Amino acid sequence: MRLPTFVTNYLLRHLQTMLFSLGQLWRQPFASLMTVTVIGIALALPAGLYVLLQNVNNISDQWDNASQITLFLQQDLSQKQAKELSKKLQKWPDIAQLDYQTADQSLIEFRQLSGLGNLLDTLPDNPLPAIIIVYPADENLRPDAIGSLLARLEELPQVEQVQLDMEWLQRLRSINKTIQRGITILGLLLSLSVLLVIGNTIRLAILNRQSEIRVMKLVGATDRFIRRPFLYTGFWYGILGGLFAWFTLLFTLGLLTGPIHELIGHYGSDFNLQWFTAYMLMTLPMIGALLGISGAWLAVGRHIHMIEPD
Repeated sequence: MRLPTFVTNYLLRHLQTMLFSLGQLWRQPFASLMTVTVIGIALALPAGLYVLLQNVNNISDQWDNASQITLFLQQDLSQKQAKELSKKLQKWPDIAQLDYQTADQSLIEFRQLSGLGNLLDTLPDNPLPAIIIVYPADENLRPDAIGSLLARLEELPQVEQVQLDMEWLQRLRSINKTIQRGITILGLLLSLSVLLVIGNTIRLAILNRQSEIRVMKLVGATDRFIRRPFLYTGFWYGILGGLFAWFTLLFTLGLLTGPIHELIGHYGSDFNLQWFTAYMLMTLPMIGALLGISGAWLAVGRHIHMIEPD
C-alpha cells in the first residue's frame, strides 16, 4: 500500500532533520562525547544498583522456603503432651508443616554435628529438650505475619523458647526495601540532572544559532519547524547516552562477576547472576531518549520564542 504524498514528504523531512542533527553532533565530536559521557554515567549508576539489588532479591527469594521457627519445649513435657501440641499446631492455617523431634533425637543430632560424643557421655541426663520445627505458610512469610505467628507461639505454656532461624532474612528484605527506595530517589535525581545537562546544551546551541534562527523567521519559518532539529539533537544525546550507559554497565558488571561468583561459592550456592542485558539494552536508550527530548523541549520552548527578527 502506497502512502499519500504529503505523508511521505512529512516523513522525509523528519528523516532529513534527524540525520542533520546527528551530523551536527558528529562535527563537534569532543563536546558531544563529553555530554554523552555525562548522560551515560548518570544513567548507568542507578541501573547498576538496580541490577545488583534484583540479584540480591532473587537470592533471598530462593531461601524463602528455608524460613522456619524452632519451638524449644518445656523440659518436663511428656512425649504424649508434645505430640498433642503438634497436632494442635498442625490445624493452624498459618502453619504449612511442622516436624516433631524428641529430646533423644536432638541429642543424637547434636552429637553428630558437634563432635563432642565423649563429653556428652559423661552427662548424667540429657540436657536438650524436645523441639518442634514450624514451617510457616507461603502467604505468611511477610515480616508482619511472621511477627504475629511468633507472638502466638510464645504464649503457649508448653513452649520454653521460640527461635526464628531465618530472622536475618527478614532483616535483609527490610534492608532491600530501603535500598530500593534509595535507588528510586537517586534515579529521579540523576534523571533531573540529565534533563538539566541536555537542556543547557540545547540552550547553548540555540544561542550559537541566533542569527540563523532570525533569518529563518524572516523568511516565514514557524517555531515548530525551527524547534524540530533541536528536539532531534536532544533525542540523539539521550539515545547515545543510554547506549554509553549500557556499555559502561556491561564493563563494570564484567569486572565484578568473578569476585561475586567467588563469594557465592563460599556459601555453597549455585545461584547464577542475572545481568538483565537485553532488558537494559532496550530500557536505557529509551529512557535516555525520553529525557533527551524532554530536556530539549523545555529549553527550546523557553528560548525560541524570545528570538525575533530585528
